[in-house]
Amino acid sequence: MTDTSAPIGRRTVLIAGSAAAATLAVSAAGTAAAGPGTEAPTAAAADAAPVAAAAVCTLTKEMTEGPYYLDGQLVRADITEDKAGIPLELTLTVVDDDTCAAVGNALVEIWHADALGEYSGFVGSNGHQEPDNGTFLRGGVLTGSDGVAKITTIYPGWYRGRCIHIHLKVHTGVTLTEDGSFTGGQELHTGQLFFDEAVTTQVARISPYSTNTVARTTLAQDSIYDEGGAASGLLTLTPLGSSASAGYAGTLTVGVERS
Repeated sequence: MTDTSAPIGRRTVLIAGSAAAATLAVSAAGTAAAGPGTEAPTAAAADAAPVAAAAVCTLTKEMTEGPYYLDGQLVRADITEDKAGIPLELTLTVVDDDTCAAVGNALVEIWHADALGEYSGFVGSNGHQEPDNGTFLRGGVLTGSDGVAKITTIYPGWYRGRCIHIHLKVHTGVTLTEDGSFTGGQELHTGQLFFDEAVTTQVARISPYSTNTVARTTLAQDSIYDEGGAASGLLTLTPLGSSASAGYAGTLTVGVERS
């Protein structure tokens, strides 16, 4: 059940950690260039820092779509349906890679395996039998004017040969349909989201993840993730409570080429 398809076109996209981090990077670079004893930046220079920061971003490659994509999924903020698992609240911010300006009205679509490593539409491929409606843990939402898409789901499980991950697509110009889905538009980005191994180790001990009978591939062992951190889709995870079972908030800023 490993993603064996060859990587798609290697167009690069931008991943920006945060405006604050970028501004710090600009500030640090400027200080190092000036050398010791240099006067503090003027107010005008300080005001210009956020603009300069827009150019200080980490580039990353797109990732393979994999074999489990299904067209025409629902546009909805909660894709959990009735799947058991640890809560995951995703906040994904889409920006233009040239200007770092927010990209509004873009459809951010995700799909991933359940706690037992099974994808809707393909249940049984990871050795577990369960009901399959072809829609669980699939869907997406439109970004607001701030470029932000918020999606509620569960922490994914793992399947044979891959570390835990979420597939991602960003579309613009889609048409919403009467049945709650979408059609048309332009696909700007195909990628994957990844999870810190220390967090995954905790999650894997909790039911129903602990009943997944397939050996887990770690982040370091994965054939797709390239150890690039946030530049390669590694989410920033923040606990929602005092224990792993309470769930996590996952955030990432994703830059796309609009031309």
